[in-house]
Amino acid sequence: MMKFFMRAPLLAAISLASVLPATAERILQSTSLNSCQENSGFTASLFNVVYKPDENKAHINISAISTIEASVMFDLEITAYGYPFFHQAVNPCDVGLAGFCPMLSGVLGDPFALDVPPEAASTVPSIAYNFPDLDAKVKIYINATDGPQAGQTIACLEAAVSNSKTVDLVGVKWASAVVAGLALASSAFLSGLGHTNAASHVAANALSLTGYFQAQAMIGLVGITLPPVVQSWTQDFQWSMGIINVGFIERICTWYQRSTGGTASTLITQADQLGSVSVDVQKRGLDIVKRGVAMLPGAVAEHGSKLMKRANVQTYYGSYVVYGIQRVAFRAGIESTNVFLTGLIFFYVVMLLTTLCVCAAKGFCELAAKQGWIKGDQFLEFRNGWRTILKGILFRMSLVGHPAVTILSLWEFTQNDSPALMVLAVFFLLTLNAVLVWAAYKVIRIAHRSVALHRNPAYILFSDPQTLNKWGFLYIQFRASAYYFILPFLAYTFVKALFIAFAQNNGLVQAIAFILIEAGALIGAVVLRPWMDKKTNSFNIAICAVNFLNAIFLLIFTDVFDQPGLVSGVVGLVLWILNAVCTLVLLLMLIITTGLVIFNGNPDGRYKFMADDRTSFMKSQSQLATTTELDALAMTARGEKPGYSGLDLDDDDDSNGRDSIYRGNGSGTNSVRNSHHAPSHYAPPLSPADPINRAVSPLSVNSTARSQNNSSANIKPPSSPSPWQRGAGYDH
Repeated sequence: MMKFFMRAPLLAAISLASVLPATAERILQSTSLNSCQENSGFTASLFNVVYKPDENKAHINISAISTIEASVMFDLEITAYGYPFFHQAVNPCDVGLAGFCPMLSGVLGDPFALDVPPEAASTVPSIAYNFPDLDAKVKIYINATDGPQAGQTIACLEAAVSNSKTVDLVGVKWASAVVAGLALASSAFLSGLGHTNAASHVAANALSLTGYFQAQAMIGLVGITLPPVVQSWTQDFQWSMGIINVGFIERICTWYQRSTGGTASTLITQADQLGSVSVDVQKRGLDIVKRGVAMLPGAVAEHGSKLMKRANVQTYYGSYVVYGIQRVAFRAGIESTNVFLTGLIFFYVVMLLTTLCVCAAKGFCELAAKQGWIKGDQFLEFRNGWRTILKGILFRMSLVGHPAVTILSLWEFTQNDSPALMVLAVFFLLTLNAVLVWAAYKVIRIAHRSVALHRNPAYILFSDPQTLNKWGFLYIQFRASAYYFILPFLAYTFVKALFIAFAQNNGLVQAIAFILIEAGALIGAVVLRPWMDKKTNSFNIAICAVNFLNAIFLLIFTDVFDQPGLVSGVVGLVLWILNAVCTLVLLLMLIITTGLVIFNGNPDGRYKFMADDRTSFMKSQSQLATTTELDALAMTARGEKPGYSGLDLDDDDDSNGRDSIYRGNGSGTNSVRNSHHAPSHYAPPLSPADPINRAVSPLSVNSTARSQNNSSANIKPPSSPSPWQRGAGYDH
């Protein structure tokens, strides 16, 4: 009897929720029953309902407590995307719900099944079973009609209903990851073939697209109310943050945390394997948790609020609430205490696999050359300078992994999962950021020296293969005069990471910060246009514009405007559709352009010369004639290997020796001029008495150049300019 009368609200909820969702198999389900008022007389720590209209049954697993002893009325309300479209008052005495007339206190803890009338299934529109991530809720108010609480709402229950259709798809994750990875690999292949200009365009677009994937993943990491479709869509890109569920890696993470003094979370085990608790994947805010804490004694509430900073949040009636990074981890099937180490492991697994692939490519090229499978001079630059190229690739992968490592390391400071994990977080946060900042500093120094010596930052940045291969990942996607733009880019990522990690409990702060950050990024992109050409600028400005709109949507989701629930529901759909269309368009653009480049007989010919003259300095098969005998003799005289320059223009220790080559007179200078590794436009010497190569300003270089031009006006210029001169336009 007790069991039956406590099923009545559930039967009513499921019957009326039938105006809502299901899957291919037509399913309606709910996984949590939340209390929506303080001092609710009916609470559930476990609630799992699956309704299959083809069976006309609802299977229920619940662990609940009722403290109500009174005659009651049920007030039911159903909403879809925040819009209330069904409201009905139900008298349990009129419908013959035994045990609810009056309602009695008791405990319900055994699974059971309820029969649902066929007429209820007939009211469900077909779209409700097929629309992905349906945002629907059933709310039940239990009102007392007699006793001391007559006329009052003595319990409020709310259940989110879904149809098991979702846009959180494995296919989307694999497709986006494979396309981005193949584009980066294609750029490396083109670079190895000598098509440097085409390779730089493909790499720039691939990096921008990967950055856009990470920006969408960051939306899912914020501690803000998110509609179900937004949660699912952003979950598709969490692979770019290293949040990937692999069973044996999760076991390793749990073992490591426990062995280093930490306490591992067991929320996934309790919810999925044991089925002993319900988890509310936060869609509204933390008001329910705040109410639960407010009901506790003072000392307990203070202790609980401290635990909220790191542990899974548990409500006063026994269920759990996950939000922000914990929400992403729960949806991925990863314990929240394993998130940091999981992301770190995948980052360095990618680094290791990249290193192995480069080494394998080096070995295969050498074997192919010896066996005659390829020409002896094919991939020659890669074969001779593969170590420097490997360094540059690892730097590029560090740049790609920078957002993930920074966010998860900073977040670990708020979690303190174990002392060893805290040490790892400090070490990798400082190391990765220090390495990238140092690399950016090196690029700026090289560019300044190039301007001082040659009045053009592109000269050294693009003429020397070692500089380009080692540091090019930081500046090749930008125009030469915007070589410094990597610093604002790193600052943009780091500031976003700070707000994501440290403001998990304040969604409004995160939303406002995102708007300011994305507005600054959009204004900077539109005004400065720092990328290499018009198409690449348009590609990235479009991404910045979408990111800014996403930030505005996040502010709406915080309910700061106190808008109707329908507004938030519609905005969630708009965010999903906008980003889905943008992602599809950008993916197709990258696939088509990369395919056309690879299968084009002249890949570099597809792109116009850029205004910064980089193509005049870059060694490209399509722009330069083949090495002449004089070039080979000059290289032999300098002691260089064929196919790779011995002038490491980014090495500060050798700067004096290098600059003397560029500034000196005589045979040394002539030999350099005959080589395609060093362009023919040199800065003049400071003076015969200046034995030290000091960096000079462009003004002093210009004045010296004018005096030398006047004194050598009668010197006849070379009759046949070198390929470098023809490419750079210095033969006029």
